[in-house]
Amino acid sequence: MTEIVLAKHSDVPLSEPQREVLRTFLFGIIDGLSDKDKKAWRRFWSWFNKAGSGEILSIETWTPRVGVFHRKHMAMESKIFQNQERIASFEQFRSWLKIGSGFVDWMAGPKGGVVPVPRSISYKKCDEETMRQFHDDMVTFLRTEHAQKYLWPHLTPFMAETMIESILTEFKE
Repeated sequence: MTEIVLAKHSDVPLSEPQREVLRTFLFGIIDGLSDKDKKAWRRFWSWFNKAGSGEILSIETWTPRVGVFHRKHMAMESKIFQNQERIASFEQFRSWLKIGSGFVDWMAGPKGGVVPVPRSISYKKCDEETMRQFHDDMVTFLRTEHAQKYLWPHLTPFMAETMIESILTEFKE
């Protein structure tokens, strides 16, 4: 989910022709899909219109996931998991990838410190844009010496890099 924060910068009133163009765009060219969505869309713009200069509103957007990309990502994760030597559980491996990639929420730990809690990549909680960002960050993390040394501790740095690059190349990364 992506949050967009908007600020009203001016209270200058629009002319009637400007208002008509805006209405045509916001409620004619684009609009809510169902009656409920149309009501919510109009309510949002009503709030924004009534807001004073400097007031802030936010909206959250969710972009449906693309199945082809999702399957490619999952296949790549599986291939790396099957070829690494360190982590026995796939769920632990995925958590390690999320933490290494920074795909986490930071929360207070049991002793007062801050700990990373891996975020969900379920379709409901992780839209297309967020999933693609996680994927890109994961690939970047896997290309680090730290990740390669961890996954293949017995290999030289060059061989570990060759190992990850051979897998990533298979998936056109």
